[in-house]
Amino acid sequence: MSVLFFDIGATLADARVEPDGSLTLRPRPRVVAVLDAFRDVRKGIISNPGPGDGAAERAAAALEEAFPGRFTDASLVHWGVKDSRRPFDLAVASTGGAPANDCVFVGEDAQERAFAREAGMRTAPHPVFALAAVENRPVLFARIGLPDGRGLPELAAAAETTEVVPLHVASDRLVLVMASALGAEALERAGFTVDRREPVEDRAAFLIRDDRPVTKAESLADSTDAAGSATGAARRATAVYGFIADALAGRGAPPAALLGPAPGGVYLAVPAGAPVEEVHLPGAKPGHTERLLPDPTLLSRPGEAQADVLTGAAAESPRPGRPGAASGNGLPSPETIAAVRATVTSETLRGHVARISGVQPLVEGESLTVRSRDAAAEDNARVVEALARRFRELGLHVRRHPFRWQGRQLFNLEAEHRVAGADSTVLITAHLDSTASSGDFVDANGEPRPYDPAVDPAPGADDDGSGTAGVMAAAECLAALLADGGQPTRNVRFVLFNAEEQGLVGSKFYARAAAAEGDRIAGVFQMDMIAGLQRGSTPKVEIHAGSSVPGPVVGASDALGDLVARTVPTFDPAVTVQHLTGPGDPAVGRSDHASFHERGWAAVAVSEDLFSTPDGAPGTGTRQYHTPGDTLLDQDHDTDFAATIAGSVTATALTFAGL
Repeated sequence: MSVLFFDIGATLADARVEPDGSLTLRPRPRVVAVLDAFRDVRKGIISNPGPGDGAAERAAAALEEAFPGRFTDASLVHWGVKDSRRPFDLAVASTGGAPANDCVFVGEDAQERAFAREAGMRTAPHPVFALAAVENRPVLFARIGLPDGRGLPELAAAAETTEVVPLHVASDRLVLVMASALGAEALERAGFTVDRREPVEDRAAFLIRDDRPVTKAESLADSTDAAGSATGAARRATAVYGFIADALAGRGAPPAALLGPAPGGVYLAVPAGAPVEEVHLPGAKPGHTERLLPDPTLLSRPGEAQADVLTGAAAESPRPGRPGAASGNGLPSPETIAAVRATVTSETLRGHVARISGVQPLVEGESLTVRSRDAAAEDNARVVEALARRFRELGLHVRRHPFRWQGRQLFNLEAEHRVAGADSTVLITAHLDSTASSGDFVDANGEPRPYDPAVDPAPGADDDGSGTAGVMAAAECLAALLADGGQPTRNVRFVLFNAEEQGLVGSKFYARAAAAEGDRIAGVFQMDMIAGLQRGSTPKVEIHAGSSVPGPVVGASDALGDLVARTVPTFDPAVTVQHLTGPGDPAVGRSDHASFHERGWAAVAVSEDLFSTPDGAPGTGTRQYHTPGDTLLDQDHDTDFAATIAGSVTATALTFAGL
């Protein structure tokens, strides 16, 4: 009889560190049913509880509260870091004689599955596939085609009753999934086409976008018919795969597997240890790499039922908040504008950026300065704690959301003002991590070498120190309005995502957990690079509402973008507004707002003039993108411009929340 071992974070449950330091676990969809199906099978845990005294005890208590009576054999519960095969060898030894190949490790993290396989264990990439692993049946990546007359709701209904877990919705005709042979056959019987691809094993799925111009030959192929378009996409995907395979081979990494064309690029199955996030195609634009997370409920899009109602009501109905509030046109009241002008200032933003980018000490009165906020840098966690401390000073309900990336525990940071009886929540967001992966570095002999996040500086003053500063200033503005007697009618939540530079990882985990918990999110306002303005250029702000996800999210996101666009002239009428929408929006899928589009929620990303124009002219934002030169002192860093954007977003979001 097999022995099952489970990872906890993301695999069994979504984790949160509460304001009092306690740990809360929320079971992931379909997990409880899987555990109950194995009621008579020995089950254990192999999980990292995080650092600090008492971490294992807190994790054990949270585990019992979330899954009472389901992990009762203390000898099979193992706490610790999983950075080698050793924890898995110890787990096998704890079974009292079960051979390694009778032990199954169920975990979402590909690197951890690789270590488990080294120890001789079988593995499953999701609890849904636990039985497949027990029975030694492989799990494959697969492309699911939806024929005419079959929609995503029908696919969702079929997938949720069998061994299938969705990864990405390419369109209303194509979905990438993980599936066993049993699951694939069930979908085929339900009328869907299944294109089986590579085994999952120790691989993770990525979407890599190709930003190179389409050649004349490719353009002609795409213009003939559907078959020609598919041929052109396949040819281009193969070319992208070849480039990435060569780049990984040059780094001594194992090869990725081609999973076929994806929207604007290619799907890849990337083995543990292959640094695909560090490979940049020629001409790559921001957000060209997207990590795909398994989620049984991905196809349900809970935000769709809320999008039209919540967004439409915000622009049309009076606000019963503070006296003189907006009354029907969605624009901020004079009081809100005055509060924003007083708090979201150039000086305030400069101060926040200085502290998190290394110009000034991170904490006043202490000597530590930040070298890098890269997800792999030690300073990343220090910045999270410093920002959490500031949120707490503002009287907000602060929680940290842990997740794993490349063997590291990282945190998204959430701070919320809650309103009794609120129908929904408004999010003001940015990403707190940085990178200098496009910089030029040399070794001790003066020879070129790759960027090393462990030692190289990545100040990220604009990307996305400026957006992070905007979120902090927005929280300070809300605190001022509350102190003056204002009260929103919706919850207001400030969220700083981690590991955005690694493929939107933090926001993917956050949005997936929010959907599982049933959050009602009225709208998401993301600030990603808002301080870049080349001297002498016309100030332009980009408002990205475009989504590859069809349905109500499209119109609802456009409505949010329109609210921001109408507010910008209030703060600076000289700024040109570019309201980008539809599938042609160059930021589709490329910033953290896309993680919410994926769930059907209305969201916009607001930035400097970052993307080149359709005719190829470069944007007027920073020229130090992803380099060590992205500093507060860079000539392209303009905190006055940042204050205009952050002020416009803050005023719009707080008005949307009922102030």
